[in-house]
Amino acid sequence: MNSSEPIRIEAGFMNEVTERSGQMFSSCFQCRSCSGGCPMAEEMDYLPNEIIRMVQLGLKQEVLESRSVWLCVGCLACVSECPNGISLPEMMDTLRQIALEEKATVKEPEVVAFHQEFLGQVKRYGRLYELGFMARYRMKSLPALRDIPNYMKFMFSGRLSLLPERIHKRVDMKKLNEVCHV
Repeated sequence: MNSSEPIRIEAGFMNEVTERSGQMFSSCFQCRSCSGGCPMAEEMDYLPNEIIRMVQLGLKQEVLESRSVWLCVGCLACVSECPNGISLPEMMDTLRQIALEEKATVKEPEVVAFHQEFLGQVKRYGRLYELGFMARYRMKSLPALRDIPNYMKFMFSGRLSLLPERIHKRVDMKKLNEVCHV
């Protein structure tokens, strides 16, 4: 965001994130426990508690374009620290989905490619097909040919399957995809 541009406030942003994530951000009193326990906080442009506050204030563009949304690894350390039981990983997942839906400018394109391909594999096969995932992700993010020796090593050691396995209850997977907005 250019410093000469006015800050845009989206009044319904907190309600949208609350509804979609199922988390009550209005109960956050900014104790910073989540940020203190976050292993990725050093890498983020905004700390987890700052993201919550920005959501509360309706700073939609700043939140959706932040690195923090894409760097959350979902380890749940913040959840165990939060006195109000707010699940930041659920909020971050919701924010990632909104960012993709609204085609927000993302500062971590490799993480976005990873996220999209991971969800795509789960949607297609009901689980992660590692070889297909790695090949498709690498083709989107980095030169794929340099990883072929690693792929071969994993295949020969039995850690990668040449063909994808499918889950048995595809109906359940379809329901899960709908709930997760995949």
